[in-house]
Amino acid sequence: MNMKKKVYKMKYSKIVFQSCILFFLGILNSNAQELLTIEEAVKIALENNYQIKIAKNDLKISETNVSAGNAGMLPKVSASIVDNNGIQNLTQTRTDGTVNKLDNAKNNSLNYGVSLDWTVFDGMKMFAKRDQLKELQKLGEAQLKLAIFTKISDVHSIYFDLVQQQQQLSALDSTLAISNQRLALAQNRFKIGKASKLEVLNAQVDLNTDKVSLLRQKELYANTKILLNQILARVTNSEFRVADQIVVDNGLLLAELTALAEKQNPELKAQIINKRVSELQLKQIKAGRYPTLKVNTGYNFSESQSSLGFTTQSSARGLNYGFSATLNLFDGFAQNRNEKIASIAVENSKIVIEEQALALNAQLSTAYQTYLTNLELISLEEKNEAIAKQNLDITLDKFRIGTITTLEFRTAQLNHVNAKVRYSNAQFQAKLSEIALKELAGTINF
Repeated sequence: MNMKKKVYKMKYSKIVFQSCILFFLGILNSNAQELLTIEEAVKIALENNYQIKIAKNDLKISETNVSAGNAGMLPKVSASIVDNNGIQNLTQTRTDGTVNKLDNAKNNSLNYGVSLDWTVFDGMKMFAKRDQLKELQKLGEAQLKLAIFTKISDVHSIYFDLVQQQQQLSALDSTLAISNQRLALAQNRFKIGKASKLEVLNAQVDLNTDKVSLLRQKELYANTKILLNQILARVTNSEFRVADQIVVDNGLLLAELTALAEKQNPELKAQIINKRVSELQLKQIKAGRYPTLKVNTGYNFSESQSSLGFTTQSSARGLNYGFSATLNLFDGFAQNRNEKIASIAVENSKIVIEEQALALNAQLSTAYQTYLTNLELISLEEKNEAIAKQNLDITLDKFRIGTITTLEFRTAQLNHVNAKVRYSNAQFQAKLSEIALKELAGTINF
């Protein structure tokens, strides 16, 4: 019997040694991969993400449009040249009855010059247009910021999802090692006649179940890494590892977040800018009630030649100048109609701002309540995980000496892994709440 106990201990030690070797090999393989921090992931996304690149280019277009010329404040200068030539058979009868006739008569005229047209007054429409272009540039900046916030929020969410999944992989690795120990114990107890074949089979089934869970988790982890690589706009099979822990900012205050959101939220800022754009559009339409004054000048040269006629050649060159003024007296009430439509657009933009502000406050309040709940869950699940670990250690000791059933052991084992998964998930959900709050407040770090 003593020999059987020695063999049993040797086999058990061998199983434990093999499990430790596999565990450390997994750690070494993980450490060999590049450590991708959340700061590095954000930096890569800002440089590579396609939506952010498009938003940056849209902003460049808005910046390019902000110019005095595009607002109609600068003169237009043009050069022109016209050259006409002809060959005709001509017959002329003069008042004295004389008839002149010429076949293949050549005629040509040449005109060229430079002209300038300048609108010097249009009811201040050009100044309103320039201000509108500046507001559209600000709108482009707000939209770029919104695109950045959205993508950075996505990067944070997927990154910390990977951290959570990595923690779950660790939990499943641990329970797999314990299941291997359990199977080895069951096999040895069966050999020495202290357990039935049923115990061995149950241990084998539970071990296989744990292997399936681990494989499924590895698949999910690998697919999520591909998704993060896609958002970072780099090769989708790029290997990396993420941080080990999720650190949650537990010092957020609703009053501070609300005050910041009213000033910095990109969506709210965009609606405020849209209101200003609508007001400037109304100002441009009202400019139609005032006269438009234009000045023009130019220098022209003309020359003509004719084979038949009173004048066979003429030329002229010189400066011309003048001005024109127009005033809309009646246009079928189109001016009144356009002003009324533009005024309604301004009123709608005010309503949209009020609606956006109310929705923002509601989102902040909801997200903050979820944030507080998740903080409490972190504390609770941390305690549960510690209790489940202590219970598993006691249960494992009792199982080794054969004082509890395999069902009790399996229950303790599952309770422990579930507690670790819930604790990890509570941290992840709290981090998601933190990210959502900072995104709404416009303070997410990038």
